[in-house]
Amino acid sequence: MIDTHSHLFDEAFHEDIEECLKRCKEAQVNKIVLVGFSHKTNQLAQEYSKKYSIFYPTAGLHPSEATPKYLEDYAKLVDFIQSNRIFAIGECGLDYHYGKENREEQIQLFRKQIELSIALDLPLIIHMRDATQDTYEIVKEYAGKVRGVMHCYSGSYEMALEFIKLGFYISLGGPVTFKNAKESKRIATNIDLKYLLVETDCPYLAPTPYRGTRNESSYVQYVIEEIAELRNMKKEDIEKITASNAIKLFNLEDKL
Repeated sequence: MIDTHSHLFDEAFHEDIEECLKRCKEAQVNKIVLVGFSHKTNQLAQEYSKKYSIFYPTAGLHPSEATPKYLEDYAKLVDFIQSNRIFAIGECGLDYHYGKENREEQIQLFRKQIELSIALDLPLIIHMRDATQDTYEIVKEYAGKVRGVMHCYSGSYEMALEFIKLGFYISLGGPVTFKNAKESKRIATNIDLKYLLVETDCPYLAPTPYRGTRNESSYVQYVIEEIAELRNMKKEDIEKITASNAIKLFNLEDKL
């Protein structure tokens, strides 16, 4: 199994990271995409990835990092990427959940990272919250050039199909296991498996039966189990398909 979106460097794991990784091994989670979203976490992703072979680091700037000095922050991101190996740009994107005060900075910072992913031929990890239409319209401008994943996707099934047309995978996490997650279950049931990834987004959004507690990468197994049950397939088959998709998108064959 591969967790394609994890923040195991978070302080929530400072006391028991070794135990978390042991549980990953026991659950047969053998690759984890460790996602940076700020200057600090981009650096942490690198440090953890050098210490633990299971991690594949990314680097990006989350929309919450978009400030009037976004050009300065973007330049710092580029410098960081030039001196470190990463497997994707992001997470980045648009998030209007807490208001739109920095909307223009978010959009410009997002565009910069899309263009960077194209220039470096790296996949893009997109965070989208309460900003579906703007995200779609911006990404559409780069159709045929950009590729990546809609991380922890929470939009409609119909819009998921549109993002797939633009070259993106759809990644599902813990919410697909929630009883009231009708649209996520609809996506899990009907989406072409060629475009499906699984993730935890830990320490957030723990799946049932751990909903409301700290999430961790070993819990990706519950996401896979739910998808397998919804599709009346074997868990092992969903494991193989989603792992193959992740390896293809992020080029996870090795870290040499």
